[in-house]
Amino acid sequence: MNKVVLFLLAIVASLSLEAQINTPAPSPASKLMQMVGLTEVIVDYSRPSMRGRTVFGDLVPYGKLWRTGANAYTKITFDTDVTIAGNNVEAGTYSIFTKPGEKEWEVFFYTDILGGGTPSEWDQSKIVATANVPVYPIEMPIETFTITIDDITSSGANLGIMWEQVYVGVPFEVPTDEAVMSSIDKVLSGPGAGDYYAAAVYYSSEGKDIQKAKDWMDKAMSMTEDPAYWQLRQQSLILAKSGDKKGAIEVAKKSLAKATEAGNEDYVKLNKDSLKEWGAK
Repeated sequence: MNKVVLFLLAIVASLSLEAQINTPAPSPASKLMQMVGLTEVIVDYSRPSMRGRTVFGDLVPYGKLWRTGANAYTKITFDTDVTIAGNNVEAGTYSIFTKPGEKEWEVFFYTDILGGGTPSEWDQSKIVATANVPVYPIEMPIETFTITIDDITSSGANLGIMWEQVYVGVPFEVPTDEAVMSSIDKVLSGPGAGDYYAAAVYYSSEGKDIQKAKDWMDKAMSMTEDPAYWQLRQQSLILAKSGDKKGAIEVAKKSLAKATEAGNEDYVKLNKDSLKEWGAK
């Protein structure tokens, strides 16, 4: 009986050790997503609060590198290339560091994105852009550190940083016009090989007008310099469905040869099975 009691006590003790009390984070994590033109901008950061403290010039000293938030590095992601303070910045994720001043801040976009605090060794070569931006005092105190995307237009916006009674904004530009013009040129110039190919495969797989599917596939192949084995496979199926067994066999043999060269056994078998079904010699 004593052994049973001791066993139960051991289970209770282990459960109590595993139990954890959940409390709110003092600097909660936040994620901001904003479309600027055709560019998606995402900011991941933590948000400390003043809690009666003097922030700039005390908690955050002037003229010293600051993590620009709390906990892990504050990060910003652009899904297209952008321009920051005249610097071309490639699509990707960057950390944001700042040197706050009374009248002006330096804002750095840095390639290292893993870590907390500030880097133990600051590497100038990892800075992709630096912006010097003026400080704008605001009347209403901002209790919790806040990052915003402000003054949005189709061609750019400001990355806003607010805390205490300070606002700074870093302007950046996005390549909306180039993307739109490229899209216009592509659409107005007519469908491409991929468009014809996708339409042909859809029509074939859904049992629609097979002659139309064949015409579209013919256009796709005529626009494709070196068709892949999976493209040739689809072309052979459409030819067979349209009644052109001879053409289907000819194309299937090409697909088989390319699939064999690529080492794709699935397509090798598919082509061999079809060639046998179509009476190939």
